[in-house]
Amino acid sequence: MAEKKVPMRKCVACGEMIGKKIALRVVRTPSGEIVLDKTGKMNGRGAYLCGKTDCFAAARKGKKLERSLKTSISEDIYESIQKELEKDE
Repeated sequence: MAEKKVPMRKCVACGEMIGKKIALRVVRTPSGEIVLDKTGKMNGRGAYLCGKTDCFAAARKGKKLERSLKTSISEDIYESIQKELEKDE
């Protein structure tokens, strides 16, 4: 029996290809809200991070999430995403 193909996603910060289930998805919902999608199935435009704090810092500094989601992101949203990342570590 053939193995199932693992869907891969690219980290917006480091460019590393990672499995979809491992990746953290940040979503801009149709209403314009920016949220961290734990299920990976939320409606809206998504951007993926590999979960390393260095990658998150690089994405924040280079505004890579903003470019990928095509919207501006406020500092409090960045802080809430960072808190979620720290919980997962």
